[in-house]
Amino acid sequence: MAQTSDDDLRYGFGTRAIHAGQAPDPSTGAIMPPIYQTSTYVQDSLGHHKGFEYARTRNPTRDALERNLAALEGGRYGLAWASGLAATDAVLKLLSAGDHVICGENVYGGTHRLMVQVFQRLGLSFTFVDARDAGRVEDAITPATRMVYVETPTNPMMRLTDLAAVGEIARRRDLLFVVDNTFATPYFQTPLEFGADLVLHSTTKYLNGHSDMVGGALVMSRDDLAERLGFLQNAAGAVPGPMDCWLTLRGTKTLAVRMRQHDASARRLAAWLAERPDVLRVYYPGLPTHEQHDLACRQMRGFGGMISLELGSLERARRVVGAVRLFALAESLGGVESLIGHPASMTHASVPPAMREAMGLTDGLIRLSVGIEDTEDLLQDLEQALARAGDGP
Repeated sequence: MAQTSDDDLRYGFGTRAIHAGQAPDPSTGAIMPPIYQTSTYVQDSLGHHKGFEYARTRNPTRDALERNLAALEGGRYGLAWASGLAATDAVLKLLSAGDHVICGENVYGGTHRLMVQVFQRLGLSFTFVDARDAGRVEDAITPATRMVYVETPTNPMMRLTDLAAVGEIARRRDLLFVVDNTFATPYFQTPLEFGADLVLHSTTKYLNGHSDMVGGALVMSRDDLAERLGFLQNAAGAVPGPMDCWLTLRGTKTLAVRMRQHDASARRLAAWLAERPDVLRVYYPGLPTHEQHDLACRQMRGFGGMISLELGSLERARRVVGAVRLFALAESLGGVESLIGHPASMTHASVPPAMREAMGLTDGLIRLSVGIEDTEDLLQDLEQALARAGDGP
């Protein structure tokens, strides 16, 4: 577990992204943090070491990443994990058998699978609600409720949770409030400011930004949560290797400039898609027609690079994903390259069909992760793919 410093927090976002948690290597002056590719550390004598004993417990490269991420989210403590789901797994291990969790119904399919198929069997219970309505969150609270877990914006329906409203409910009812901030990133949204206790990331996505590693992270300011999660990180051992930490640190250095381009291109594409008669609906919080656009403007500083669109049928979705040339058909998101996916058969295939249907996640829905290529090239790629798909079912 690494703790950020007041010095790390006093600079602007772009400066923190490049410098927080990092300093030139004292032995060589290397400007980049070294990759400490070691499993153990030589100790001076019994009970005397340099702060490092075994790499599952601490690694200097991981320390640098954890401090960096804490500074970006405006938190005091950062913890890195081997994947986003490993971080989610640790969060749920804060609870005990018999505890109840309220979760937004539209979360990543792997999150739903972990909750229902793993932790429910171990004695936790879950209620999935439409977290767009803070009242539904409060109505779902029972005497056994210990946690509220949300994504905002959600994957893939781009729904928002009013962080201030739910944060107030969680504080008043003494509930742990966890926010998955993967889609927005700390560049556009900092949930700790709105009452979140824990912020979760799949660092695989925008924080790394180059589609070349898998990782997760948790950021918090509460000492008790840092202590408990630090224990779980060491006890369970789902930690990232130093190379993956270094790759994520390489990514966060350009997070600010990348997110500006993701956002600018997605705004342009979303507005263009919304005008097309062959696209039934566009889900993007940056559109004034999005039902929660005003909330997005209040709690976000930008809208990000994720767009979902309804094409009306599985066959049309199949034709579009098969016709694109620059958008690559692949799971994941947040890289410099543009991706296209079909949530119902890919990221959310493990979600029960009735639940997918209830939230509007149809077989005709596709999801775009807008990269940082030239915007006009991406527009032309979608235009030719939609033209080849035709208007029929």
